[in-house]
Amino acid sequence: MTDTRFDPSSADGRWQRAWDDAGTFAADSNSSKPKSYILEMFPYPSGRIHMGHVRNYTMGDVLARYKKMTGHEVLHPMGWDAFGMPAENAAMEKGVHPGGWTHQNIETMKSQLKRLGFALDWTREFATCDPEYYGHEQALFIDLFEAGLVYRKESEVNWDPVDMTVLANEQVIDGCGWRSGAPVEKRKLNQWFLKITHFAEDLLKGLDTLEDWPDKVKLMQENWIGKSQGLEFSFQLSNGDFLPVYTTRPDTIFGASFVAVAADHSVAQAVASGNADAQSFIALCKKGGTTAAELETAEKLGFDTGLTAKHPFTGADLPVYIANFVLMDYGTGAIMAVPGHDQRDFEFATKYCLPIPRVVASSAADAGKPFDGEAEPGDGVIVNSDFLDGMSVEDAKAEVIRRAEKGGWGKGTTVWRLRDWGASRQRYWGTPIPFIHCDACGVVPVPKDQLPVTLPEDVDFSTPGNPLERHPTWKRVACPQCGADATRETDTLDTFINSSWYFLRFASQPANKPFDAEEVAKWLPVDQYIGGIEHAILHLLYARFWTRALQHVGKLDFAEPFASLFTQGMVTHETYSRLQDGRAVYFTPAEVHRTGEAATLKSDGEPVEIGRVIKMSKSKKNVVDPDNIIANYGADSVRWFMLSDSPPERDLPWSEAGIEGCWRFVQRLWRLFDAYDPSATGEDKPLARKAHQTIVAVAGDIEALSFNKAVARLYELTGAAEKAQPSEGRNFAINAILHMVSPMMPHLAEEAWVKMGNTTLIADAPWPTHDPAMLVEDEVTIAVQHMGKLRDTLTAPKGASKEDLEALALASEKVQRSIGGAEVRKIIVVPDRLVNIVT
Repeated sequence: MTDTRFDPSSADGRWQRAWDDAGTFAADSNSSKPKSYILEMFPYPSGRIHMGHVRNYTMGDVLARYKKMTGHEVLHPMGWDAFGMPAENAAMEKGVHPGGWTHQNIETMKSQLKRLGFALDWTREFATCDPEYYGHEQALFIDLFEAGLVYRKESEVNWDPVDMTVLANEQVIDGCGWRSGAPVEKRKLNQWFLKITHFAEDLLKGLDTLEDWPDKVKLMQENWIGKSQGLEFSFQLSNGDFLPVYTTRPDTIFGASFVAVAADHSVAQAVASGNADAQSFIALCKKGGTTAAELETAEKLGFDTGLTAKHPFTGADLPVYIANFVLMDYGTGAIMAVPGHDQRDFEFATKYCLPIPRVVASSAADAGKPFDGEAEPGDGVIVNSDFLDGMSVEDAKAEVIRRAEKGGWGKGTTVWRLRDWGASRQRYWGTPIPFIHCDACGVVPVPKDQLPVTLPEDVDFSTPGNPLERHPTWKRVACPQCGADATRETDTLDTFINSSWYFLRFASQPANKPFDAEEVAKWLPVDQYIGGIEHAILHLLYARFWTRALQHVGKLDFAEPFASLFTQGMVTHETYSRLQDGRAVYFTPAEVHRTGEAATLKSDGEPVEIGRVIKMSKSKKNVVDPDNIIANYGADSVRWFMLSDSPPERDLPWSEAGIEGCWRFVQRLWRLFDAYDPSATGEDKPLARKAHQTIVAVAGDIEALSFNKAVARLYELTGAAEKAQPSEGRNFAINAILHMVSPMMPHLAEEAWVKMGNTTLIADAPWPTHDPAMLVEDEVTIAVQHMGKLRDTLTAPKGASKEDLEALALASEKVQRSIGGAEVRKIIVVPDRLVNIVT
């Protein structure tokens, strides 16, 4: 070799084109090799990739390249989760079409991903906004409808009165629409639902089979599904009616001090029919949000109905309120309120001066302990509860249920926190729901030979609301059953549906159906799925449900889509800001000059405040543009940084010094590969042994996704090879390093590989083999002590005799100086470890 420095500006693009031209990473479903499906959660095309994307995809890429080197046929695809509100917002704010905005972003982000040299099968690329994709999704939706897993009903929703659309719970911020800022109202609309509750038990039990999922993710899903055993019973009201309630805490029944019903409950409606104040209060309730967070944080408000409910054990008359924190969609729409042990009940009781009895305490001695400003929902023993006193919570639950069932006034019931999945969205940029409304025939599915139902291009976003609803022609169609005038469904599907089956379409892409089950079975379940912890509940739960639903209708023969799941940490950076007009104005790292513990703005030289290290975000501007870093340091330096230092499940703090260190190591490797000398002779057995051991260890680290450990071992072996003299052993170590870093630094590896005289791609080369005999040390380091103090270390054959070790120790000049001619009285030998000379 003649070049002394590796030049990524020319090498990176050249090798990326070479992989593309050779189809190096195109997966062959008909291959006889063992299959390996590596998948990172596909991105939303928001405009540009960020460092979180880079870390996520680098991890998957290293694993995919390694699997290819170990003889697997690898499927490592890429596509785009392309429907959703950001595109519609861009249409409203910038006057562009959502499709054009989306596809422009896809092109930008695709070019960025290609610059990083990811081993992706781009032949399988698709965007969920492609009619070819969502047409198949419409067909699957109809299949689930015909199987009874899709239905339509009236449901309470979050309604934005300005944008005139339903908002998901996550889009309600402090009671207001996330985009419009308008106070959200509760409204009842006919909505489409997926019957995820049909699989609640199976989804829960299935978690036990997911041995290679993080425990924290499985726990989050378990809590979301929320199976609980409780008591269903009815209070007798003072007007003679009965009010059904359900409680998951029957053990606290003696702590009930009031009863509350939702604003839509029949009791509330009956009271309001002759009471203007009640009507006003119900109208106020409808202006509140329906999210769990909103119900927790909103001021608790109530209206006294004047009715009372008779306690089933004490006979006490409990006041009945209409309350703004009770919803009809949860349970029976009425609750037994126990303020001492439920925070929302506590806040309500405090506001309206209602009793707050303690019925659970850490011990019987604390039965009279007052509450310290909040409820205590935890475990303990039952107190102040008559026949339940002294029982555990679980024993008390069982006893109350037993007595209720024996007395015939209640029954033990299993309930689930999980609710059916509301799939309707009143927006344009999503999959059109493939149904037609006919006055005569009712709701009719679109015939499959008429799919896809495509979105109209000529839409107007100047007026808030759903453009499909007010389109002059799109929704007007003939009923496919009777031929009469009818209308299309104008709601579109929740975008979570798009990402609930995309991994199947990556594996199989026939034109005439969503996927081929036989071909899918070759690849699925996904061997390794990688993505952020923020998707631990909804996306992963929905994907697990969708797979079960397709199994239920006979389209798949497996239930779990992802065999192994890894949730990577975030990439973080400190923030830079300055107060201007009383508010913080943030600056990007590129705008700031950092020196020691201080930072100044490059434009004016004035100081800026250095904030804490947090997740990179556009709002805080603590983002680093991958393009700039790649331009300065090359793709391999960026990839290496993403793998080094931090364990992959933890956050990775970005630092300029860190990426510069990676760049220097790239050049160290280039010089080391330049030193490869095929004419060198000699053994250097210790270095060769270390190389064999590293081959095995790095393979194990990559399999375990412990990339930082693999990086540390490669640093160590590189340092040893740099210090060694030319030899066959050194050549073996250099060659092994080249192969081992090739999944991590593929461009450098290809450049060095060809300069060593190879005519193939190292991307097609196998993982280096190791000699099992070389993994065992045949020499050991012996510590030599005089009177218990270390004087020298010696290398000796493993298993050397006591006599040989004594002779070696006594021959040491350092030991002889320490002895100084004194008489040796005893020599203690610990085989393979220690010699201690006593004088």
